[in-house]
Amino acid sequence: MPIDAAGKHSAKIVKNATLKVYPGGAHGMCVVEADKKVNADLLAFVSS
Repeated sequence: MPIDAAGKHSAKIVKNATLKVYPGGAHGMCVVEADKKVNADLLAFVSS
């Protein structure tokens, strides 16, 4: 689903939502990029 149709809209209507966009991110980036990007961003979000 296009990010404009789902992600950006959801971030506007969900209270305290944060939208993090990874340009060029692959579908499985939560596994492939876990140590480089995703885990650090998740930890920052949970800690805030």
